[in-house]
Amino acid sequence: MRLSPFFEELNSAYGAELDDLTTDSAGHDILAKRLKEKRGQVRQLLPMIECNPEMVAVAFHGGMRFPRPDIFNQLAGLNPEDLPPWALLHAAVQMQPWAKELADIVLQDPFGDHFLVITACLEYLQGKSGAIDDEPLADAARDVDSPDGSRDSDDEPDDRDLEEAGADWLSEQGFDRKDQFYGG
Repeated sequence: MRLSPFFEELNSAYGAELDDLTTDSAGHDILAKRLKEKRGQVRQLLPMIECNPEMVAVAFHGGMRFPRPDIFNQLAGLNPEDLPPWALLHAAVQMQPWAKELADIVLQDPFGDHFLVITACLEYLQGKSGAIDDEPLADAARDVDSPDGSRDSDDEPDDRDLEEAGADWLSEQGFDRKDQFYGG
């Protein structure tokens, strides 16, 4: 998966924000407590969703599941102005009831739609954080010959298959296919 410069920078800031919330000065894990506080402050934090989305997006941490990772692999490679609206994407995100309530609050803001798309991508990337950093190692491990000389790469879906499925889904939603422009 290739991250756009936008998501590369924002994902790093999002991870740092989560790290800051995780422990207190004594080193105790207080992430759950701080996330609960953050969730209670979402209305007050709405002015920040456009300029510092990572600081508000953490309120959704742990509240989203992604049954169609192919879609988010492709979205994470887009620039913010190329992201689809939440109305097209929300069906590809399973949300905890509390996260749906937060989404309803956020959608009252003019930038809320765009923010939720960004938040979903950040949450997806956070769940894949090890996979992003270790991707070259994972690719090398997949391509190792098995003892009988055959390749083991058929056991897992090919990244190109996932990207193709994501491109198909976005195309079905009315977006131009990225490969039309880049010849890929």
